[in-house]
Parts: sequence; C-alpha cells; structure tokens
Amino acid sequence: MAIELTTLTDGGQRPADVARGIARFLAESRASLDIALYDVRFETDAGALILASLLAAVQRGVAVRLLYNVAHPGPIPVPPPPETAPEAIEALPVPTRGVAGIPDLMHDKFVVRDGGSVWTGSTNWTDDSWSRQENVIVTIDSPEIAYAYTLAFEQLWELGEVEGTGDVDPRPEDVEGARVRAWFCPEHGEALSHRVAKHIGKARERVRIASPVLTSGPILATLVEVVNEGRCDIAGVVDDTQVDEVFGQWRTNGVSEWKIPLLRRVLEGVPFSGKTSTRWAPDALHDFMHAKVVVADDTSFVGSFNLSRSGERNAENVLEIRAPGVADRLAAYVDEIRSRYPPATPPV
Repeated sequence: MAIELTTLTDGGQRPADVARGIARFLAESRASLDIALYDVRFETDAGALILASLLAAVQRGVAVRLLYNVAHPGPIPVPPPPETAPEAIEALPVPTRGVAGIPDLMHDKFVVRDGGSVWTGSTNWTDDSWSRQENVIVTIDSPEIAYAYTLAFEQLWELGEVEGTGDVDPRPEDVEGARVRAWFCPEHGEALSHRVAKHIGKARERVRIASPVLTSGPILATLVEVVNEGRCDIAGVVDDTQVDEVFGQWRTNGVSEWKIPLLRRVLEGVPFSGKTSTRWAPDALHDFMHAKVVVADDTSFVGSFNLSRSGERNAENVLEIRAPGVADRLAAYVDEIRSRYPPATPPV
C-alpha cells in the first residue's frame, strides 16, 4: 500500500520490534536517505539495529544526511527535552547538521528515502518512544510528497536553525485515491492550526483528537464552539500531567490566561481521557501520551505537530490525508488509547 500506518501503545510492543521496522525502511534505500530527528539514541540494543542498517546503507554507497536538534529554549511542558547525545551523532560516518532551536525546536521526525518514499509521524528514535509512549508512524510512497519533504529538509540543512524554514506550499497530491498534503512549520504553522480548526468546525459525524496538550488558540476556540453546539461525536485523549503544567503556566504568565476556560470547557464537556505520565526528568521514564492525531470526518492530520502555540513555531511536519480508511483506522486508535485512561482532570 502507498500509505501505511503503525500505531504504538504504552507497553504494546518491544523497542526492538519497532526498530526493526525502521531498519527495514532504511534497508530498501538505493540512492539517498535524508533524516531529520528531534530525539535519537543509537546506544541501546534496539537503536543498534537501526545504526547497523544505516551503516550498511553507507557501505552500499547510499548518500546519507542527518539533521538533529541541538538546543532547547527553556522549561516547557511539551515537547520534553531530547536525549540525543550530539557527540554520538557527530561520530557517525555521514554528514550531520545540528539545527539550533532558534527561536524554537527542530521537532521533526522524518526520513526521505530515494526521493520517493517518506517515513514520518510522532515517533522519536528512543526505546521509551518505541515501548512506553503512544505514537504513530506513517510511511508513504509518493515522489510528490517526498519532494515536499526534501525541500523542507534542504531549508533546515542550509540555514542550520529553525527560523525561516518550512516554506513549502501544502499542495494536494493524489496518492492511490487519497488526497494528501504535506504541511511544514514554522512557515505554515498558523495556517496549519487554522486548517485543523476549519476541519473540526465543519465535521458533522466525528472528531477524534490525540495530543499531549491543547493550547492552539484557533483549535481551542473552534472546539468550544463544536462542543457547545453538539454538532458531532467528539472525543479525545491528552497527557494529563502535561496539561496540568500548561494550566500552571497560563495562570502565572498573564498572556494566555484567557485560554483556561476554553480548555476546561473542552476537557469537561466531551469525553476526553488523560494519561498520568511521569514528570520529565533526565533519568526518569519517558512514558508520555505522545501521539498527535486529529480526525475530522474522513480527513486526518498526523505528524509531529502538537496542537499548541509552540508547535506552530517549531520545525514540524504533518500529513493531511483525506481517505476514509485512514480516518477510520486513526479514529479507532484514538478510541483505543482513551479507553485505557480515566477522564482528563483539569486542575481546580
């Protein structure tokens, strides 16, 4: 199939199994691999499986380039700081480029293979991401979509910082009957939030959401409208620990306090579940609810983009896919996740 989905749940798979899937994708390369990763660890047993596939590609003469995030602007609840060890990346026998988080994060996770296929989604290359987090992996075979990702990669590679990147038009492409657009931030960050909000607003059958946090103004405002009018079946899941941190920040910064009643209305007005994850610490378990999915009727948005204001400013990528089968699969996945956790509980 041209579009394939792999969904991960907390405890639902072993790191080595996910790593083998990534290694197989890399192993099919014949000419080039352009890799952009926010968080990557090759030092584990599972990571070594991917590293072996990467080194084998180099031995075959494949041109490999790797981008990674090298800076973190401060303590924000999502996304958590990466575990990537720059010295380990720089020791690889391939061209690498650390992208400075100026002004925000290089939060992408994607691979462009041979200019014709893309591996992407919400999944970082770490053991916790593969075994203890909810995540989605998408692979898509499409030269047109791969070209869009290549343009985004080249901008990050040339500039070496986030600002000024993502300037790739989200043109619709036909991929075996599915209508697909590739969105990139920060250039199209605000437009992406409005696009997601528009689809939520016009949905008449279902809306399903999985996102660690919900802080994007346009999306929150539209959700409240849909909830108040009872337009359709709406439900979702968040990371309860990170949402609590967001409420705390909003109460103290004086800038986003207006969002508090909006988010409270959404979380209390429709069935939203919340995963109580471990608070971030360098050596703690990283078991966040990490999937980033929106389904509005038969249109899905899936990628690295948290539904947040900071997500609009990061280097992010999202696939907008209009295909009933994909939407059904992702909606069922969101329902599976939310069934595992209790109702979200906004702080008093």
